[in-house]
Amino acid sequence: MMLAFGMVCGLLETKSSGKGQIIDAAMLEGSALLMAGVLLSKNAGSWNGPRGENWLDGGAPFYNTYKCKDGEWICIGCIEPQFYALMREQLKLEDKLWDQQWNKNLWPSQKKFLREIFSKKTREEWDNLLGNLDVCFAPVLSLDEIMDHPHNKARKVFVAPEGNIQPAPAPRFSRTPGKIKSPPAKPGENNSEVLELWGFKPNEVEKLKEDKIISDPE
Repeated sequence: MMLAFGMVCGLLETKSSGKGQIIDAAMLEGSALLMAGVLLSKNAGSWNGPRGENWLDGGAPFYNTYKCKDGEWICIGCIEPQFYALMREQLKLEDKLWDQQWNKNLWPSQKKFLREIFSKKTREEWDNLLGNLDVCFAPVLSLDEIMDHPHNKARKVFVAPEGNIQPAPAPRFSRTPGKIKSPPAKPGENNSEVLELWGFKPNEVEKLKEDKIISDPE
């Protein structure tokens, strides 16, 4: 992704400068950029607890996952004041315990209280209650359920050629839309074609199979 972004930036820049340049894109730096928000919090003094006790890594009660009555899970991310206030309103959290959202000393008690609340209804019941509100709420879906979620269905986020669920091509282009040409290959499915493209003769490919170095898909 970083390389693709760098190439687009380089192509746009060369239109004005008339010069080319080397794009040095590494996965390490891409991963480091994902930590920018956490490091900002650390530098600001709001991320200084042990692992699992900070506001985005499971410590905060308002940014967490909770088990429901039916054994399924939901997640909330009510960080901003308006979302936090709406969560309090919907869950009837009127006690003063909830007045100090960022008081870490209160988080264990708040988290215990929310566990008890969310365990009283099924995931579907919570989705019906909170799913259409600005609470930063979502049901935690299994891989077999992701195509059925209303948002994913409306956007056609996933497709299933030959029953194999895959992400649809993204980003989307109005004039030249992307298209999936085939379902995911099974391990070993294209061994012969690929090896022959690399210069292996058919008898050499068969010898590799006989020696159990490669195998056809089961």
